[in-house]
Amino acid sequence: MENQRVGVIGGGQLAWMMAQEAPDLNLDLVIQTPSPDDPAVALACDRVFAAIDDASATAELAKTCGVITFENEFVDLDALKILEDQGVCFRPSISTLQPLLDKYDQRCYLQKIGLPVPSFQSFNLSQPLPFEYPFVLKARRHGYDGQGTSVIKGADDLARLSPQILGNKWLIEEFIPFERELAIMAARSVTGEIVFYPVVETQQVNQVCHWVMVPASISSDLQRKIEDYTRLLLTELNAIGIFGIEFFLTASGDVLINEIAPRTHNSGHYTLDACNISQFALQLQAVTGQSLKQPLLQCQQAVMVNLLGYENAEGDYAEKRAKLAEIPQAFVHWYNKTESRIGRKLGHVTVLINHLDHQNQRQNLLSIIQKIEFIWYSTPEGDRENSKQL
Repeated sequence: MENQRVGVIGGGQLAWMMAQEAPDLNLDLVIQTPSPDDPAVALACDRVFAAIDDASATAELAKTCGVITFENEFVDLDALKILEDQGVCFRPSISTLQPLLDKYDQRCYLQKIGLPVPSFQSFNLSQPLPFEYPFVLKARRHGYDGQGTSVIKGADDLARLSPQILGNKWLIEEFIPFERELAIMAARSVTGEIVFYPVVETQQVNQVCHWVMVPASISSDLQRKIEDYTRLLLTELNAIGIFGIEFFLTASGDVLINEIAPRTHNSGHYTLDACNISQFALQLQAVTGQSLKQPLLQCQQAVMVNLLGYENAEGDYAEKRAKLAEIPQAFVHWYNKTESRIGRKLGHVTVLINHLDHQNQRQNLLSIIQKIEFIWYSTPEGDRENSKQL
């Protein structure tokens, strides 16, 4: 029997990891991506080389695929809605994506369905500031990995950003002095079945994820509350596919939704090695109409650390990757990108843990994270700024 073909808009590391899982589900991936150097190109069964927001290319993609899903959100929703009305099957659907891709619209939607979010407004420089310093400014579209998001601590910070703000749509919101940042991955099937991965703790530095601890050290009541919020969201959206939801946990124990990713997400990379099914396989199950496998953590705990570029260079960092692989129960995932840039995601490392001193559990996990970051960020020049953030 011929494999079912799934289209993926995007060809980066998320599509690359999805392509690794596709053969076990009897699926072939066809990707739409602008560059032949993108990670997923080598593993896809076919490719459409075009810009992510090129809807005419997506129409060509649809001719060879029964369903199309997404690796990122840099798409032209209006143009894709026309294709959907003509019969192209997108999962998640364009109506599901519509309230999410603009961050202001996303906040409004969450508020409308009764989910907790920070106080927010749309923003332009002609209006008085609605919040005292510090506050957060976010580009309403196309912000990711710290791009388009700034914590404004004073007038000088705002003045430095003003030229950017003048020509763009922005969201302004109160700064939340959170205790921790949490995240959950969840998937919803064509029939409305919803499954959850464990809630995890993440650390963001300059709005870029540096590491993930699995599971988060939270109460069962808080785990249920986050699952309830997530279930409400996916049901109201009539979502199909996997979603990543990020939360702020405040000192008073409240949780506020920070952002939603309608796709696989960095906070779920650990699932490749630590769970009985990865977020990438679960995404494919969901969008192809299969019943969803219940995710289970197959170790006591795990950590995932991103390998971020710390220099502008070319190279495969083979020596450092070999040292990382020597850590017990470590799994090194390298995205085969040919160029390193500061802050660019080049790979990640997951370490599984089954024997911990429960009295010092968090510190033990942090020590593993610090070991990984010391190996990765140590250079002859001593550039360890990222590991210092721990």
